[in-house]
Amino acid sequence: MLVWDLPLRLFHWLLVVAVAGSWLTYELGVDYFRWHAWFGYAAVVLVCFRVAWGFVGPRHARFASFVRGAGAIGRYTRALFRGGAGATGGLRTPGHNPLGALMVLALLALVGTIGVTGLFANDEIFSTGPLYGHVSDETSDVLSRLHRDLCEVLWIAIGLHLLAIAGYWLVKRDNLVLPMITGRKPDAHHPPDEAIAGSRVWLALFLAAILAGGLYLLVITAPTPSQFLF
Repeated sequence: MLVWDLPLRLFHWLLVVAVAGSWLTYELGVDYFRWHAWFGYAAVVLVCFRVAWGFVGPRHARFASFVRGAGAIGRYTRALFRGGAGATGGLRTPGHNPLGALMVLALLALVGTIGVTGLFANDEIFSTGPLYGHVSDETSDVLSRLHRDLCEVLWIAIGLHLLAIAGYWLVKRDNLVLPMITGRKPDAHHPPDEAIAGSRVWLALFLAAILAGGLYLLVITAPTPSQFLF
């Protein structure tokens, strides 16, 4: 049955490309800064899209369908490590499970903050973010450090995310990757009324265009640092 809509799946894999591309172009040095910036723009737009999609997207994309309180998270975690009946169908959820929801929120917060701080950052040598002119040198330095430090935290979060995916496959025999490609989960594991009817592609395209256009306007109208006296 269809669980993950097409825009959500595209968001997921495009964010993988944006994060990997940002890291690679940073490691390659200043000659690739322009590409680093473009990957950063993509990450910001993608995160903003996912936040908006969490309110207007199909059922399982919405935050209301998978973000749970501490009680539900605790019960799910205990059942997960207790094994037995909870190790099979009893723990299968059509969308994100309560622990997966925490990772979704953490990754969105990390990538979003890294992307936004990068817009104001500088490398203390040649390059500055496109919105550098909106802040003082001191503020830019603080945001630059935050930008770099959070990248280390992001890699830890990504590592935990990959370990969780591997654990579900090896221990629970629950493939979390394939549904994020096909959008479908086995009918036998979930009630048929949990399926989504469609992907709302046109709404997703409209949102993406608005968000990308908004960031473009922010960048091209940003003042240069020389316009400010600090």
